[in-house]
Amino acid sequence: MTSSTTMEAHDTLTSGDFTQSSEPFRLFAEWLKEAERSEPNDPNAMTLATVDTDGLPDARMVLLKGLDDRGFVFYTNTGSAKGRELAAVPKAALVFHWKSLRRQVRVRGPVERVSDAEADAYFATRPRLSQIGAWASDQSQPLEGRFALEAAVATATARYALGSVPRPPHWTGFRILPVAMEFWHDRPFRLHDRVRFERDAAGGPWGKTRLYP
Repeated sequence: MTSSTTMEAHDTLTSGDFTQSSEPFRLFAEWLKEAERSEPNDPNAMTLATVDTDGLPDARMVLLKGLDDRGFVFYTNTGSAKGRELAAVPKAALVFHWKSLRRQVRVRGPVERVSDAEADAYFATRPRLSQIGAWASDQSQPLEGRFALEAAVATATARYALGSVPRPPHWTGFRILPVAMEFWHDRPFRLHDRVRFERDAAGGPWGKTRLYP
């Protein structure tokens, strides 16, 4: 892996300021803030890739709901396809693509569940109808018709007609703990800027490598 000192010596080859960064979480937060100003919809949308027990990849769009120096958090039903796959193989990859900024970020790493306290705190911030929906939907399971879903919503609404809606035991968050984060920025003539940060699974210091586009 190329050292940070060597990378800094080569950074003069591009005018992309982000290549000077040495801390990927800070860089990601800056890019996300810019995306929140420029993207028309869901700047926190990300592709989540998992694998099933046969090693077959699976991918879908989810929303980033938490970010700190440990990792990237999203929430879901643990009985969903992604919930079952992460329980069996707790590793994942993410892709953020901000078309308005011509930028992309890729993330890879092991996955852990968030604490019950963290999940409870986030669930309490959700709109009440979304909280009801978490109880009503058997996510990823076969649905015989729209009426069955509406009936389940009505049942859950009646059950929690008064007071707050508790978090379902089957609904929680997952945190991807990055061991690799790659930043890509479009440049003319396909001479893009591309930088990868890597560290070991124990959360050691980040190494940094510039990549050919």
